[in-house]
Amino acid sequence: MSLSSDIKGKGLALGFDLVGITDASSISSEDIKGFSEWLDKGFAAEMGYMHNNFEKRFHPARLLENAQSVIVTGLNYKPAQSPTHTPPPAGRIANYAQYEDYHSFIKNNLYKLAEFISETNENIRFKICVDTVPLAERSLAERAGLGFIGKNHMLINPALGPQVLLGEIITDLKLATDKAVGAENKCKNCNKCIAACPSGALREDGQFDANKCISYLTIESKGKISEDLAFKRGDRLFGCDECVLACPYQQSSPACENKQFKFYSNRAEVNLHKVLEMTEEAFEREFGESPLKRAGLEKLKENAKTCLESMVS
Repeated sequence: MSLSSDIKGKGLALGFDLVGITDASSISSEDIKGFSEWLDKGFAAEMGYMHNNFEKRFHPARLLENAQSVIVTGLNYKPAQSPTHTPPPAGRIANYAQYEDYHSFIKNNLYKLAEFISETNENIRFKICVDTVPLAERSLAERAGLGFIGKNHMLINPALGPQVLLGEIITDLKLATDKAVGAENKCKNCNKCIAACPSGALREDGQFDANKCISYLTIESKGKISEDLAFKRGDRLFGCDECVLACPYQQSSPACENKQFKFYSNRAEVNLHKVLEMTEEAFEREFGESPLKRAGLEKLKENAKTCLESMVS
């Protein structure tokens, strides 16, 4: 077996569902142009960090000197268990946030994979990346054969669907690369995700407008949500899954079988009054190791109020 095959095997043994390899060359000029135009149109909303480290984002070698390869991993997060329903009024939580914080889980396993590779040569250098590092990870994942970027702007694996979390290792080790997924697997004439988007964030012209995205509004946004968007948001307390749940590839995809990736079946919904009464200590105790911590308690309370208002309007 080749070293590339050994790396993939180890990655799967560590609990990743997908492992692919691409070279560390720059992202395509078409993708760079598209991202630049997206920023210019203001579709990044208040996410100022998307404007930062532009060169690093599209050139892996800017993140690690003499980079040769990028190992891209995918983790299936489709819930395996039926949700535990919460007494009303309840707010819905996005599927990925019903698990422990994926940043720590993925990062820890990427370090284990890097240690495995280091056993072949202790002088090999690495840069571990999850989505907090400025890197066009979906473009790299597409190039590494993990799937394709769909009309919902998510990475879609033909077998696992769009509920996949990504992580990368940039290395100066030269490895055999994988082929991109063929065009026959792409969205073609399907527009189900666009039709399912409650707020019109997925535009008919194929663009994604974060200003209207419910995931952005319930997690990242610092401003006051408009009445129109609040009504469309409904009972979504944290995040939104509509564009991935509508995807035909999602319908036949298997559920997450990774027992190490801790899942909380009681987090599909959260009682809104409980959120409003929660102290910082209770929030830390309940969600300290959860993606909900990113929003913070004050944001979560603001979301709960908006959910309650939309229920009576």
